Amino acid sequence: MSATPAPAGRLGDTPERDYSLKLQRFNAFVAPELRAAITTLRLEPGMRVLDAGCGTGETLGWLAGAVAPDGLAIGLDLSACHLRMARSALPQNAVLVQADLQRTPLAAASFDLVWSINTINHLGDPLECVKLFTSLLRPGGRVALGQSSFLPDMYFAWDSRLERVTNEAVRQYYRDRYGMDERDLAAIRGLVGWLRQAGLHNVSARTLMIERVSPLGPADVAYLVGAIFQQTWGERLRPYLSAGDYDELTHLCDPQHPQFALRRPDFHFLQTLTLVIAEAP
Repeated sequence: MSATPAPAGRLGDTPERDYSLKLQRFNAFVAPELRAAITTLRLEPGMRVLDAGCGTGETLGWLAGAVAPDGLAIGLDLSACHLRMARSALPQNAVLVQADLQRTPLAAASFDLVWSINTINHLGDPLECVKLFTSLLRPGGRVALGQSSFLPDMYFAWDSRLERVTNEAVRQYYRDRYGMDERDLAAIRGLVGWLRQAGLHNVSARTLMIERVSPLGPADVAYLVGAIFQQTWGERLRPYLSAGDYDELTHLCDPQHPQFALRRPDFHFLQTLTLVIAEAP
């Protein structure tokens, strides 16, 4: 299924934009935490669930398994590229829809759960989108709204000063690239408020800590090198760091360099994932 293409989103999203590999690496990296979070939802066979912003479909598959054999899981995403990737490994009780979340073609009052992770920060009006999620719920249905830290914090146990200037450089890069200010970067922490303003009840919040230390597994290495070292850091940070700091950061990110961060015995990475759940009246 498809809908009329939407204009570019707040972070440059369009139906043609493709960051499938980054999504796959993140889902593999955080799979233990996401799967544990899904088990706390007490999903039952026969339920209908929506993964709003399903990306490459890994979490949609886990949700579909939780409501099998008689339930239905629908994944909705704007990107045609992501949905093509998702189709390759989904169970039979999962359906994909290409659409803009803010103009969804789905019927009102048709889901027991709307699950949306790392999607709300892409939207120009998050509160309106949460209200739309609420309209899709059956009586007593729930919204599970999640957000990992927008700019993951890597703890440089060996150099707190370099840690600080690197994180500040990333924030400045995002402000410049997307025309954001500090309030925009902080606004994604407002999950509890959006759910309450949308008229939902029994709001609860839980923040999971994604924590990794050396030695790392293959999924950890793939995400940290690909998504953090290359896509979040890399050449884009050169204008925001001194020459010396940029050279030092480059060495830490280079698997061929003796100071490569992921081989250090004091390597320590933390990223939060906040999950807020609320019920429809």
